[in-house]
Amino acid sequence: MSTLTVNLKIPRDLLGALDVPEAQLEAQILELVALELFRQERISTGKGAELLKISKWEFIQLLAQQDIPYFTESADELAAEVATAQSLLNRNPS
Repeated sequence: MSTLTVNLKIPRDLLGALDVPEAQLEAQILELVALELFRQERISTGKGAELLKISKWEFIQLLAQQDIPYFTESADELAAEVATAQSLLNRNPS
């Protein structure tokens, strides 16, 4: 993956709000960016995991820790998708 270096000036007191040592600031900001991009449905769990250099499962666990839903569909939407899949399977048995 190609990378881009960005210089970011932030107030020193923001470090206290992030509650991380300065050495971990870059990783924390990258995590926040990945989580927000996922929340906005701009990246997948796979891309989020890739950005953070963790497994997809670890990214999903991180979403849970931050109370970010993995599924964005409502229960009714999920049920409709399952019903559609079942209907397609019943029409085209292998």
